[in-house]
Amino acid sequence: MDFKVRPASFRSGTVTVPGDKSISHRALMLGSVATGRTEVSGFLAGEDCLATAAAMRALGVRIEQLSATDLVIDGVGRDGLRAPPGPLDLGNSGTAMRLMAGLLAGQPFDSVLTGDASLSGRPMNRIIRPLTKMGAVIESDCDGTPPLQIRGGLQLKGIHYDMPVASAQVKSAVLLAGLYAGGETSVTEPAVTRDHTERMLGAMGVEVAVDGGTISMVGGQELRGNRIPIPGDLSSATFIILGTLLSQDAEIKIENVGVNPTRTGVIDILKAMGADIRLENTRIFGEEPVADIRVRASRLTGCDVDPALVSLAIDEFPALFVAAAAAEGETCFSGLEELRVKESDRIAAMADGLRRLGIAVDEAPDGATVRGGDFRGGVVDSYHDHRVAMALA
Repeated sequence: MDFKVRPASFRSGTVTVPGDKSISHRALMLGSVATGRTEVSGFLAGEDCLATAAAMRALGVRIEQLSATDLVIDGVGRDGLRAPPGPLDLGNSGTAMRLMAGLLAGQPFDSVLTGDASLSGRPMNRIIRPLTKMGAVIESDCDGTPPLQIRGGLQLKGIHYDMPVASAQVKSAVLLAGLYAGGETSVTEPAVTRDHTERMLGAMGVEVAVDGGTISMVGGQELRGNRIPIPGDLSSATFIILGTLLSQDAEIKIENVGVNPTRTGVIDILKAMGADIRLENTRIFGEEPVADIRVRASRLTGCDVDPALVSLAIDEFPALFVAAAAAEGETCFSGLEELRVKESDRIAAMADGLRRLGIAVDEAPDGATVRGGDFRGGVVDSYHDHRVAMALA
């Protein structure tokens, strides 16, 4: 697809954004292996989450979509999944691939996880290593990329795993495998990552202990079906926030957005650049904190972005690169190595796109320095990455 984007004016108003993708994936997986019915509202019916839903149906779970955002999952219990009739195609979703590997590592049947060309080039050794230590057998291509062939019928054992890279997907894969492992499974993360898995496990009756950066649980616990209201996705709201900040004089309120503190790094970074952003009507949806976000057009100033915030804003950096391009002065990003193995190499993709639009960018192995300037028209490449496309638009 090719898109033409022309300048336009942001008007003040109140909007909502679609449901959180990370929570939608987890609701499907955990609801499927819970006992009883799980009712999900605010579900994100995008291609990634629909691929997860199709995979769970292929594993014998009845999932009924009542509307675009509401569905019912009739859970089969922790040991109720059945062998799928063929490979499970997870499309473009790295979240689905990594979490499903953990969920399927302790099943009594073999399974194969595949994806599209982009997903088939993404690194999976980061989950294969800890799952193998737990007793799983997972075969991949020689460079550790999908498809993943997961052997069934193996008894997993609990381990302690010190994660070399902060990754909610790796943490979640190990915890999901831990449901099927003997003894205690624990993970220590080097930096805080999104904790949706721990919150949802707790809401479904699993005892999960969090002690600083270590998360632990005992295997064999049963999950209970529950009601899961899914808040608006902060990653999607980021593009509305960005457009408002760069507008002439707009003020926008975005209602019912998830503001889990493990996800709000983008707000902290933008505030450090001078953004006028306020959280209002803060409350709890299920286990997740939610707020209305009020944003006003702002004059942004470049800064050195704190590397400690990287894991709290990992999906929002394409938008933050654009904020830096529109700010006065230089903005320096570092500690972003993980961006090079997303749906695209997001550092290179954003540097290329911004340069084509007249912005000076100096790349580094783990980040970039962006010099604020004036945009000009041009032709840019999304590299088949939705967040790059949205940021450049």
